[in-house]
Amino acid sequence: MDSNYKQMNVDKIILFRKLILRWYKQCGRKFPWRNVGISNYKKVIAEILLQRTKAETIAKFYPSFLEKYPSWVSINKSRLSTLEKILIPIGLYRQRSGLLKKLAKEMVKLNGRLPKTKEEIEKLPFAGQYITNAILLLVKKQPAPLLDVNMARVLERFFGPRKLADIRYDPYLQEVAWEVVKHKEAKKINWGILDFAALTCMSQTPKCEGCFLRNRCTYLQSHSV
Repeated sequence: MDSNYKQMNVDKIILFRKLILRWYKQCGRKFPWRNVGISNYKKVIAEILLQRTKAETIAKFYPSFLEKYPSWVSINKSRLSTLEKILIPIGLYRQRSGLLKKLAKEMVKLNGRLPKTKEEIEKLPFAGQYITNAILLLVKKQPAPLLDVNMARVLERFFGPRKLADIRYDPYLQEVAWEVVKHKEAKKINWGILDFAALTCMSQTPKCEGCFLRNRCTYLQSHSV
C-alpha cells in the first residue's frame, strides 16, 4: 500500500462515497449508454467516443453512429475514409477512426468476445488505462475508476492534489481513485463523480456555494469563494 494512502482518512472516503451516491440518485444525468441491458459492444463504443469529448455531444451522436455501425464487423468492413467522415462532427476523427478500425479488426478475430483478464484487455488496440478500466467496470463488473481529468479534478479538490502531471502515473491519485470506487455500487460512484464534475465541480467556475461536499473539501479550505 502506498505511504500516501496510509495518511488518508478512511472515514473521508466512506463519507465521499455516501454523499456522491446520494447526489447521483437525485441529480445524475441520463445517457443511452447507461441504460440497463445494452450490449458490451455499445458500452465500449460509448467509452471510446466519450474520450476528450463532452457527454452531451456524444449523446446526440451516439444513436446515429450505432445505426450505421451496429457491430464490430460493420466497422471492420467500413472504408477508413467513410468512418472518418462520419466521425468529423465529434472531432479527433482521424485518430478515432484509425484506432476503431484496428480495434474492430481485433474484435472480429475474437468473435466479439472481450478478453477476460486486465492484462489481456490492455493488449487490445485503443485499450489504454481508461478504456481498460471502463471494460473492467462496465463489462466485467469489477470495481475500477473511470479516471480522466474530470474525475481527477473532483478527487484532488476533495482529498488533496497529486504530484505528477500525468494522472495515469501519479501513485497518490491512482490509489485514491481505486479506493473510492472499491464498492458494490462502483458504477454509480463513477458516474456520480463524472456528473458532479460536469454540473457542479467545474474547472473554471465551480459551484462551491451550497455544494454538499463543501464542509470537507480541501480545495474550498484553501480558496476563497
